Amino acid sequence: MTGPAQPALRILSLGAGVQSTTLLMLAAEGRLPKIDAAVFADTGWEPAAVYEHLYRLEREIAQPAGIPIHRVSAGNIRNDALDPAHRFASMPLFIKNPDGGDGMTRRQCTAEYKLKPIKAKVRQMLGYVHPTPVPRGLYVEQWIGISRDEFGRAKDSGIQYLRSAWPLLDMPGAADGREGWTRDDCQRYLRANGWGSTPKSACIGCPFHGNAQWRRLRDEQPAEWADAVDFDHAIRSGNARGNANGKPLLGEAYLHRSRRPLDQAPIDRVTAHEWGQQQTDVFGQIADVELELGDPDGCSPWACRSGQPVEAPDAA
Repeated sequence: MTGPAQPALRILSLGAGVQSTTLLMLAAEGRLPKIDAAVFADTGWEPAAVYEHLYRLEREIAQPAGIPIHRVSAGNIRNDALDPAHRFASMPLFIKNPDGGDGMTRRQCTAEYKLKPIKAKVRQMLGYVHPTPVPRGLYVEQWIGISRDEFGRAKDSGIQYLRSAWPLLDMPGAADGREGWTRDDCQRYLRANGWGSTPKSACIGCPFHGNAQWRRLRDEQPAEWADAVDFDHAIRSGNARGNANGKPLLGEAYLHRSRRPLDQAPIDRVTAHEWGQQQTDVFGQIADVELELGDPDGCSPWACRSGQPVEAPDAA
């Protein structure tokens, strides 16, 4: 049986970062097809700048265009990690093993705090809340903000009622004359429209932050930096539920890849890759594009910029 030619609904997975903000604005402007809604999956631990940006988007872009923004959540990832009574979907923490070797915990946070609540919302919008099966052939087209320079991250959701689309890959008018917009094209568009301060959307204490992101947090957001330092200290022995149940982590957990306490980690070290991402502008000035290896532009469902996508159980 073949599916319908058109989706039942068209939605945007809104991370509130550069690419997804660009998609929302292009749809509101009419340069892309109309979308029925945008969905923001809130982990409860986003930087204040992301929430402020989201409110501005809703007020100045989405509402005037008649596009509802739905905020969905599976809880507060920071609080859940420190709650002995809560099942913790693990972050990709860096582990120092007892034998001196290095390890990393399995990334489950994207599936639990991003994918699962989005899937539940989509089912609700279609009228088939779990466990009611969605009829075969009925589907929602979900836009994901992946630009041409990140083409390798464009992977389908693998869910028959939620099919991924990447409109930026087909956008004409790139600065280099090729089809599809790059992240730089998105940033030029945002700056031209008064949105040059679009933040990165990732948890305050995301272990995939690179040194550049940790430095920005420390130097520009001291309260959020202190929050991340406190959390880093609190998870040294692993998640609270495991410890409470007599299943402590075999080793020590850290947020920074150096496997040192965050406030002692070498975040002022500029990596070779970070230097490689620097560009010289026409005036001979150095313009750091701030995209260090492992420094995600955001936590995007089905397309996390660090590690492989993790499927969420269909139990939302």
